[in-house]
Amino acid sequence: MKKLILQNASYRYLEQSFKEWLDVQGYASSTVYNLPNHVRELLYYLESKDIYNIKELTSKHIESFYEHLKERSNERRGGGLSNGHLNKHIQALRKFTTYLRKVGRLEMPEIRLKDEETENKIIYLTEEEIYELFKAAEKTNTINKTHEVAEAIKARDKAMLAVFYGCGLRRSEGVGLDVGDINFDRSVLHVRKGKNYKERFVPISKTSLKYLTEYIYDYRPELTKGSKTDALFVASTTTRRMQGQSLFIRLKKLQYHTENPDLIEKEIGLHTLRHSIATHFLKAGMKLESISRFLGHSSLESTQIYTHLSKEQPFNNIRNYESIQLSEDEF
Repeated sequence: MKKLILQNASYRYLEQSFKEWLDVQGYASSTVYNLPNHVRELLYYLESKDIYNIKELTSKHIESFYEHLKERSNERRGGGLSNGHLNKHIQALRKFTTYLRKVGRLEMPEIRLKDEETENKIIYLTEEEIYELFKAAEKTNTINKTHEVAEAIKARDKAMLAVFYGCGLRRSEGVGLDVGDINFDRSVLHVRKGKNYKERFVPISKTSLKYLTEYIYDYRPELTKGSKTDALFVASTTTRRMQGQSLFIRLKKLQYHTENPDLIEKEIGLHTLRHSIATHFLKAGMKLESISRFLGHSSLESTQIYTHLSKEQPFNNIRNYESIQLSEDEF
């Protein structure tokens, strides 16, 4: 529903204010990005009912809106909205009404909508969809940027995919990366402060190393503009270290530029790329213990969430998989 245009200026301000509130409250980047989009659909619905003041919002309006959601078609795939997608809307409605109460805009009781039943499924991308993201990096719009900066942003996008997919890093690990953490001679990436302050070394495939090399040596200087920052990912406007929200937005831009309806429909974030590489390793036959070490899990229990996706087959180590698969494909 990103294309919905709100006519009411107060509603547009309310959507932006809600987004800023989520950010200040410390919600995940995906939540800060997605929930206001769902709220926009509620506000658009209120406009269609000639309700232009948020103080007129009642529980009945929300219940009516939710019934509307359950009946409306899925614009990309056809059919109705999935239970998982409906639950995203319920989450947005809960957070939005909480926000209205917290900031004193509206006093209304907790909404009574019940979550729809869904299967607990890990969202991951196929190898073809990962390939599409890399291709999308070549055609993303960089409005009001010079040609040199535009090319640098494209190279940075591919380096981002190489880090979060190719190396399977967590969001905080990727944000904290410095240029010095990449050992080009040994083809390894040094995660100095992973989860629970654990460090690890992650192998880098030939293709990922190529993207990182091109970005760091050929394009990153265009973004740093001479500043003495060690950060791997540098913002084009401030020359400072990019934070998780900014990297997440870059990923979402790539997602929408793939023009793949099935891929665009998926609720993805930087962690989705990590899920994806783990899933692809498992399907290729890598042992669960090797995947666990690659991801930096403290126990196999964390890695076992992937076992329902594929039957485990004997496989020796990350290097074997890397040489026959990642170095040959644009992943």
